[in-house]
Amino acid sequence: MTDLTTLLEVGGPVAALGGGAAYTRAKHPGAYWSAVGLPMSTARLLSSYGSVMEACGLTVAPSRLRVLAVKATTRGEVRPVPPRRGVIRPTTTGLRLRLRLAPGQEPADVAASAERLRHAWGVHAVYVTTVKPGVVDLRLVGYDVLRKVRMPRKAVGGSLQVPVALREDATPFVRDYRVVPHGLTLGATLSGKSMYQRHLVAGLARQSVALVGIDCKRGVELAPFAPRLSALATDPEQAAELLPVLIKEMEDRYDLIKARQRIAPGTPDEEITSDIWGLPEQERPVPVVLFVDEVAELFLVATKKEEERRDEMVTQLIRLAQLGRAAGIYLEVCGQRFGAELGKGATMLRAQLTGRVCHRVNDEGSAKMALGDIAPEAVAAACAIPAERPGLAVAGDTSGGWSRIRTPYLSLADAAETCRASADMVPDLPALKPFRPAVPVQPVESSASVVQPRPVTG
Repeated sequence: MTDLTTLLEVGGPVAALGGGAAYTRAKHPGAYWSAVGLPMSTARLLSSYGSVMEACGLTVAPSRLRVLAVKATTRGEVRPVPPRRGVIRPTTTGLRLRLRLAPGQEPADVAASAERLRHAWGVHAVYVTTVKPGVVDLRLVGYDVLRKVRMPRKAVGGSLQVPVALREDATPFVRDYRVVPHGLTLGATLSGKSMYQRHLVAGLARQSVALVGIDCKRGVELAPFAPRLSALATDPEQAAELLPVLIKEMEDRYDLIKARQRIAPGTPDEEITSDIWGLPEQERPVPVVLFVDEVAELFLVATKKEEERRDEMVTQLIRLAQLGRAAGIYLEVCGQRFGAELGKGATMLRAQLTGRVCHRVNDEGSAKMALGDIAPEAVAAACAIPAERPGLAVAGDTSGGWSRIRTPYLSLADAAETCRASADMVPDLPALKPFRPAVPVQPVESSASVVQPRPVTG
């Protein structure tokens, strides 16, 4: 009986502690990392840094001066020299560590050993970035941050910047229209493509920017954001009328820029410009972001007349993609597929869309359409996205870099409420007023009287 009591007294708390740790690790990985994972990984790193670097081939032979100093002072064994380690900086998702490489090493050597470092130090992943020549930054991620996305508190965008997703290295993915003016988002049904678009609309709704939408699915995706939209086309016929207006707006802005370029002899250098961002603030037109949802609907035709209209719209979209950046007009194109089979001009338009985001797709060909021409190695990563993780995507650009990202959940009601709350920020663009969507009037709920009627007695 005494042995059983002792077993219960000792084993009960141990089992409860182990069960609680397992539950926390599964349901609240951030809390588990802060309480358990961070101290353990830090201890592993500090105790095994030199041996791990040597095992990974990240050490170099010591200098002659070092050899002489060791032999003169300790007469011990002279070991290879690892990269000089900086201060370990803990974060809510992992650790950061800066390394100064030894002579003869390069960042690619450390990046090639990232998987070995991950296992040696017991973390989820290790990412290597170059800070400057001879210095690299190691970002150790303690757990899978894309399983349950929580955006960092510091993820606050500036002008035409929207923190729209979280990267796999726990840094925010920011859609910056000043740096990457036009983007293409591909994904199958229920892949999270619409969620990505909601975040973009909700983020831009709080900024001084005109939002224009083309949604040929009768507006089911963009109509809920009508209070904040400056224009909305819900079928190809309306899109064919809206696009020439945007072309005319772009040409008028170019005329404004050219008028500014009639440079007087005493004009300061900072006032000479080739785009709207060099204009004085009081003269600068408001930026325009055009969302095209399900772009394939603009290409599909059934008659010869529709084919002529399609060719005209595609030509106008290509002109906007080629010339719109300087005029402050940006494109965000979404669809399930976007290849040459859609028709003439599809490949040329896609080539103008610098930013690429590929969600889960139905076939490898769709992934190649999005990423094959800019980052071929990212195609396999896009094809491996599981269906049970909506919002997971591969983002790349024409620089060849790519990364996995995931968009946090944002309900349609919350995004629509953000647009209603910022409806007063819709800019005044007279050319787009005929296309301004009708905003349904919100019914006013009548409050019940709290005073009970009483009969009048004589």
